[in-house]
Amino acid sequence: MSSLPSPVRTMSNEDLAHDFSPMIKVYKDGRVERLAGTDRVPPSTNPENGVQSKDVVISQEPAISARIFIPKTTTDSPQTKLPLLIYFHGGGFSIESPFSPAYHSYVNTLVSEANVVAVSVDYRLVPEHPLPAAYDDSWAAIKWVASHFDGNGSEDWLNRFADLQRVFFAGDSAGANITHNMAVKLGCERLVGVKLVGIVLVHPYFWGTEPVGAELTTPVLTM
Repeated sequence: MSSLPSPVRTMSNEDLAHDFSPMIKVYKDGRVERLAGTDRVPPSTNPENGVQSKDVVISQEPAISARIFIPKTTTDSPQTKLPLLIYFHGGGFSIESPFSPAYHSYVNTLVSEANVVAVSVDYRLVPEHPLPAAYDDSWAAIKWVASHFDGNGSEDWLNRFADLQRVFFAGDSAGANITHNMAVKLGCERLVGVKLVGIVLVHPYFWGTEPVGAELTTPVLTM
């Protein structure tokens, strides 16, 4: 007597542990479904503005990487060093990356318009890597950048084109939260090799232990 194949089991809402739509869903078996921010584009040379980009590995364990961008002016004037922007992407700490179409395009345009070198950091995401992993990874990325202060770091583009005495941190949403925290940490620890000139907080995502303002009347589920 032949046995019938086992039916294929699909996930249902009953299997959900947490529904954080439209960003992620977390299932009871531990699986995480990302509903946005998973598409990726490769590094490139933009044919319209001449910005070049490439990916680098900052750390193998934990896994930290970044996408570096340089403007066309580095080709026109290769001896001129430019301000360095370290960018932290948004996405509620749970989605997106420097390699997504939106962030690649945004930083690409920013580098062209502002005439800066940029390092867009790929930090680990929640819930697989709870906070403070994102902060730890971002700080590791900053320390890696600082290792290029004497022009003898591991990344040639930073050695040749980045002025580490003119550094800016920037980010949006959760990335703006990281930007703030990294600026505070840099001020406390006095990291050698990096001079922070300013920070840019785009729609910063902050939350305290007590509700304030509109949070007082926002439904708990929405919060």
